[in-house]
Formats: sequence, structure tokens, C-alpha cells
Amino acid sequence: MKPRIVVVGSSNTDMVIKLDRLPRPGETVIGGEFLTAAGGKGANQAVAAARAGGMVSFIARVGRDSLGDEAIEGFVRDRIDVSRVTRDAKAPTGAALIFVAKDGENSIAVASGANDRLTPADISRARPLLERARVVLMQLETPIATVDAAARIAQANGALVILNPAPARQLPAALLGRISLLTPNEVEAELLTGIRATNASSAERAVVRLRRRGVKAVVLTLGRQGALVADERGIRRVPGFKVAAVDTTAAGDIFNGALAVGITEGRELDDAVRFANAAAAISVTRWGAQPSAPTRRAIERFLRGR
Repeated sequence: MKPRIVVVGSSNTDMVIKLDRLPRPGETVIGGEFLTAAGGKGANQAVAAARAGGMVSFIARVGRDSLGDEAIEGFVRDRIDVSRVTRDAKAPTGAALIFVAKDGENSIAVASGANDRLTPADISRARPLLERARVVLMQLETPIATVDAAARIAQANGALVILNPAPARQLPAALLGRISLLTPNEVEAELLTGIRATNASSAERAVVRLRRRGVKAVVLTLGRQGALVADERGIRRVPGFKVAAVDTTAAGDIFNGALAVGITEGRELDDAVRFANAAAAISVTRWGAQPSAPTRRAIERFLRGR
């Protein structure tokens, strides 16, 4: 049996408007194209990991509404274990409103709904699942106390804990000390360290500072430039892939899901990052969050072509 990946996090429905450019504050831009897609950082990462070849369980909350029905149906189609996806009677399924410009840049607002009600009690009920995990993957669209509760159980049972610190926010030192692998982008790294990663030197200083705060390893994602990896072996860059981007909405989530798969398969960290870079590169050539997540076959074909 494959090693299990447990994703703890959010599930949203994305409502997307494609525009020539993003609106400025107070401005209305006419002429967009509207679509809906399954999203939420936790759900995106779970789907990305499942399509990349992982055995995935998801711990989350959705509402008792049509959006929740559709979300769970999607997880089941991707062969994700949904035994710990709770239907919340008091809050709706989370929703995100997303503007995407023709150059691939985006602007996002999120109504958390049931995601805000994922509690440490939910984590306690899922303890047997977490105790069997090889990798536990989390983000920050659910309460910090819930993330910390899952990290505690995972760490105590020898799982590798990956935290994608997005959306960007400050994190308690105790939580950072429980993280095996932190995967910030440049904005998130700046918030956590006070260092703006504008060049190679400042990026290296940022990952060093994160490791000094207790994180065992850091993968600083740099978009098409790839990623900067820092662990006990030192600091090195893993190159990215140049592609024609149309929508960057879930690229970080796709990266993290594929990274978790690479690690559960026993790849060296640099090789797992390259695998994840390929998955993310494919995703930005497609529209939508979960619809953009590539299959294992697509990732392998992409890498053979490079």
C-alpha cells in the first residue's frame, strides 16, 4: 500500500471572472467571462496530490448545501478519502471571488464559511488517520489552533509535516518548531522574516532566518524561477520551467500537493521539488484551481520533454 498523505485544510467554491486586466480600487471593468470551479487551498492540494499519484485523505468542513455536495462528489471522483470531511449545519461552504487578468495575474477574496469551524476537536476525531500518515500537508485557511493540533499529532507519530504558510500571516514559534518543511512564497517569507527576497542574497538570508526559527527545512517558491531549498545539506536552487501562463490561481497549491507525493515516494528533496515545479508549470497553462491540477501521466510527460 502507498504511504498516505493527509491534507488538513479548506474547501471553497471559486467564482472566477476572466478580464483583460485587474480592476483598480473603485473601478468596474466590463467584458469579463464568468466561470465556477472547485477550489480552496486545502482541497486544491488534496486533489493535486491525488492526481499526481498519492493516496490522499482530506480533513475539512463544508456546508450542508449544494456547493458542499459538489465538492465532496469531486473529491470522490479523484479517489480522495472523505471520511473526515464534516458537513457543517451552521455555516455554508467556503467561497472565493477571483479576478484573473489575461497575463495570468489574479486578485482573490474569500468568505471562509465552514472552513473557520474546522476545530481541534475535528482533529482529535481524525487522530487514527493522522497517526497512519507519512506526510501531513496543511495551509492557513483554517484556524491556527487546528493547524497546530494536527501538527502535534503528526510530529508525535513521526509524520513529515509540510506547512504552506498561505494566506500570509504571522505564526507562533511553537508551531514553526513542529514543521518539517515550510513552503512560503516570497510574500509569505517576507512576512515571517522581515526580509524581502529581491535577489539571491536576500532570498538566502530569508530561508536561513526561517531555519533559525525552528523549521527543519524550507522550500522558498519563486514562480518560474523555481525554488530555493534550504536544509541540513545547505542552500541550493532548483530551476523552474518557462511556460505561457494563463492563470496562476492555484499554482502554489498544485506545487505543494505534488511535493507531498514526491516525498512520500522517497525522492530526495531536490528531486521532489523538481517534480512539484513541473506540476505547477502545467497548472498555470490551464484555467481554474482544481481543474488545473495535472495527472501523474501529464507530469511525467512534461518532465520527459525537458
